[in-house]
Parts: sequence; structure tokens; C-alpha cells
Amino acid sequence: MPPDEPCPAQPVRASHCWPSFARWWVRCSTNPCDDSEVRHSAPLRLLLPAFCLLLSAFCLLPSCGYHVAGRGDRLPPDIKTIAVPIFQNQTSTYRIEQRLSAAVTREFIQRTKFRISPEPKGADAVLNGNLKDIRSGVLTFDLNTGRATSLQIQVTADVKLVDLHNNKVLFSNPNYVFREQYQVSQSTTALFEEDQPALERLSRDLARTLVTEILENF
Repeated sequence: MPPDEPCPAQPVRASHCWPSFARWWVRCSTNPCDDSEVRHSAPLRLLLPAFCLLLSAFCLLPSCGYHVAGRGDRLPPDIKTIAVPIFQNQTSTYRIEQRLSAAVTREFIQRTKFRISPEPKGADAVLNGNLKDIRSGVLTFDLNTGRATSLQIQVTADVKLVDLHNNKVLFSNPNYVFREQYQVSQSTTALFEEDQPALERLSRDLARTLVTEILENF
């Protein structure tokens, strides 16, 4: 290195940080800088271990294992067709079992490559569901009128995914609980009318969460 060429002591932009630092290190390692240059460049020298550690960490990132939530490729490879019969309904809520069964079917179709059948015949696995309880409760009131302004619906179900080749239980939750909150109008008549959209939202959200838990169980 020519004697009149100083080692770089000026701050560099982040986009050029590593190349500039590498050139400085090679130059100052092979041709030691004078005292003034060392004093100005000492902070960079101290950062070398941190740079090495950070670079090593970035190099290791691509090799880290991970899987995307909601993928179906982690189920047993012989599972190609899943049957989703209409859930059983032990509650007094009319046709809620049909809403939930349809929502679960749509969720599997949209997020996986499985064939979905309404009947177990010819399927590789079957997802059975039994709605055990549905209840609602008031969350907030209008202080002026005393009417409810938001409610919460809670569904408790027994769900089980069974491999039909060997009757092995792949997923089971006998007390699956899901809750949904929704706003209601000030009209008593409209309150009951809005119950159906709330059940639709509940069905979609429950199906999304349930399918995610089933797929991530493996």
C-alpha cells in the first residue's frame, strides 16, 4: 500500500458496509496503519467478531426447517380422500351442523389438495363432528337503553379424524371450544335476524381454526 494512502476511516453506507470493511481489514492486516489511522479505525476492528457472528447466522437461515401453516402434505401419505359427513347436532340451534360441515369442507378444498367426500365410502379418512353445546351471552350494553350491543356465541364440539385403513385416530378433541363475538342492532327484531350472519361467521372461523389444527398436528 502506498505510504500516502490512508486506511478508510469514514463511515460508509449500510449497502456497502461489508465490502468496505473487508477491504479495510485486508489492507490493514498486511500493511499496518499508523497510530492515527488505528485510533480512527479501532471501532471497526472491534466490530469484526459481531460481523462474523451475524454473517454466520444469516448463512444458517436457509437450512432451518419450517412448514407453512395449513398445508396438508404432513398427513400420512396414503391419505388422499377425506370424508366430511354432516356433523351431529345435539343443540337446539337449527341447521348449525350443516353450516359447520359445509364450512369445513370448503376450508379443506381451498387450502389442501385432498379430495373431499360427504360419505366415508371410498375415503381414506373421515372427519366426524358432534356439536355438543351452543350458548350465547351479552358482552356489552347500551347504558342509555339497557339493550345489548354485542354478544358472544360459544360452540363446544367433539371432533375426530380417523384413518379408515387402520382405524387409527389421527386427530381428536372431545371438547373443542370456539367463540365468536358480534355486534347487534338496537332493534329486538333485528337482533334475532342478525343471529344467522353471526353463525355464518362463526362457522367460517371455526372451520379455519379446526382445519389448521388438524393439519399442524402432524
